[in-house]
Amino acid sequence: MQIITGCLCLLAGVAAVSGEVAVSEPYGINEQRIDAEEIDAEEIDEVIVTATRREASADTIPAAISVVDAERIREGQLAMDALAAEPGTYVQQTTPGQGAVILRGQRGSAVLHLVDGMRLNNAIFRSAPTQYFALLPGAAVERLEVIRGTPASLYGSDAVGGAVQAVMHRPVYEASEPALSGELFAAFESADSARRLGGSFDAGNRQWHATGSAEYLRAGDRRTGGGVTLEPSGYDARAGRLAFGLTPDEDTDWFLDLHYYEQPKTPRVDELLPGFGQEEAASSEFFFAPNRRLFAAARHNRRNGPGELDWSLSLAWQRIDDDRVTRDLDAPARRIEENRSDLFGVLLTTGAEQDAGGWLVGAELYYDRVASARDEEDVANGARSALTPRFPDGAEVLTGSVFAHWTRTFARGHVLSAGARYSEVEVRLPETPVSSATDVTSGDLAGDLGLIVALGNRVHWVSNLGYGFRAPNVFDLGTLGNRPGNRFNQPSSGLDSESVLQFDTGLRYSSEIWQIELMAYRLRYRDRIVSVDTGEQTASGRDIVQSANAARSDIYGAEAGAVLNVGDAIRLRAVLNWTRGTQRVDGLAEEPADRIPPLGGRLEINYEATANLSGEAWVRYAGEQDRLSARDIRDSRIDPDGTPGWVSAGARLTWWPAERWRLSLAAENVLDKRYRVHGSGLDAHGFNLVLALRRSL
Repeated sequence: MQIITGCLCLLAGVAAVSGEVAVSEPYGINEQRIDAEEIDAEEIDEVIVTATRREASADTIPAAISVVDAERIREGQLAMDALAAEPGTYVQQTTPGQGAVILRGQRGSAVLHLVDGMRLNNAIFRSAPTQYFALLPGAAVERLEVIRGTPASLYGSDAVGGAVQAVMHRPVYEASEPALSGELFAAFESADSARRLGGSFDAGNRQWHATGSAEYLRAGDRRTGGGVTLEPSGYDARAGRLAFGLTPDEDTDWFLDLHYYEQPKTPRVDELLPGFGQEEAASSEFFFAPNRRLFAAARHNRRNGPGELDWSLSLAWQRIDDDRVTRDLDAPARRIEENRSDLFGVLLTTGAEQDAGGWLVGAELYYDRVASARDEEDVANGARSALTPRFPDGAEVLTGSVFAHWTRTFARGHVLSAGARYSEVEVRLPETPVSSATDVTSGDLAGDLGLIVALGNRVHWVSNLGYGFRAPNVFDLGTLGNRPGNRFNQPSSGLDSESVLQFDTGLRYSSEIWQIELMAYRLRYRDRIVSVDTGEQTASGRDIVQSANAARSDIYGAEAGAVLNVGDAIRLRAVLNWTRGTQRVDGLAEEPADRIPPLGGRLEINYEATANLSGEAWVRYAGEQDRLSARDIRDSRIDPDGTPGWVSAGARLTWWPAERWRLSLAAENVLDKRYRVHGSGLDAHGFNLVLALRRSL
């Protein structure tokens, strides 16, 4: 508790200095709209990102970073769809409306998810793929930034596999006269009869601004390749965002941000339809009803504040509802769950930028409280009775951290960065009918060291070494209930932290014609928390499992991304990812690591025919993945003989018929191939026509 108490004292003490606390966009607000696809080769080194908790030029960051702009994000139903074929990233989808980002083979609670620098990860994040990053108002996301590696000093626990951050849109005005702008959009998709409607607005001047968006989606049952329709697989979603900002002078900034996203009733397809090795479905009912996220954040930034430093204070609250209605196949009773996480966060940073580099120090404190209830309802007469909830009702997690990060630029473009963080995580679980009260405290020191060596004007060698850890959370310690793959989880206790040692190295090259990035990496993951089979079964035939620090993994691979500019009108882009891993679970022989993506990537060509007409075509591909762990083989979502390789092609035509109008027509999976992304719970869309219309106001 010492570090947590220290964080509280530091936060309170600094807030009292002259009544002034604030920053220079330290953790995620970038007040420029950056379209990574439209930056020419000579400007590539000036791409500004916030992956280091402050604005920084991409060429000064040793870590491997991917940036996806708003245009690509808006092409998909979910914001994360845009990461499906970026360097080092992979998207797994258990059911429509949900999805999980996998970075270098790591997923779930091993990947830190951020929204403008504040944690989205909560106490009920599981180590398997999670759906919560899908709960973002996509129309308001300015860009996605992905740190591939272990940014341990800046982000701490849960960043062992990397971090993915949603940077929300924020308008900037230079004039004193108020201005107003907006946009309406509509889209239709044929493969699931999806209809998307929405709009957004920006208003303000140099001293104040406001922005907002609203969107609605209704998707029907998914038609896969070859004409097979998955029933049920349709879902609805609605989202909104409203934000206000004040900039009374060039050094002071206030911002309030509110988000809402809800899927009222989303089916879990892999439970409702027979999977591999199953003759019948595992469940008669399985719906997330609802999945919902509410978010509110207040931020104060001040340049040249106390000590002539840049300051930032952020306060945030996030509520995630993960309610469920489930019924085992032909069971006489259904289970109705209410699971909620309320996450409160405080982040304080201060630092300075000099010509030769800069430094940043900070403290953060998070408090997470879980509410959980579960009833059983008789299908025939509607009678209800209370059951032990999925999570211990009233469970709490308190996390405190202090950190420092330093960057120095030397002559000829060489860069050295280093950072360290100490974190302490306390998990408190109340007593339940099936488990005793538990209080687990984990503390550890994390750090990273990065280096950029200029081998010439255009070539840079990049290396990064990091040590990180992940403390056990409420899901690891206290989950009771059904899990995918016909499993049933019972609570555990006495878990320790996981740890990872990560190293990556590679080359970056940039010229007027080419931009290339080649990276190789390795992760040594120890004391991994995994589900261990107890050898027992429930009355319904599910295998009973329990979490334990019982595994270690070695994961390595390579990533390549390239852009070729052919004149002013044609741009070629290629991505190739390869990951391989092994693991050893206590008492068992070494085997392939869980859920490792196969060799895969994307080829793309963009053509600017005229000022009003452009087109693009692409091919996405993945090789066969037959390196399966024992858990993969038991998972009904994965073919025990291996996931076959696949190729999917598509094209898009975009036309601006008038100044304020934009019309696009896309054809996806044009060969109507039936395929499944490895580890997903359902097959991908079949042939899909997407018609989208935008009107600027």
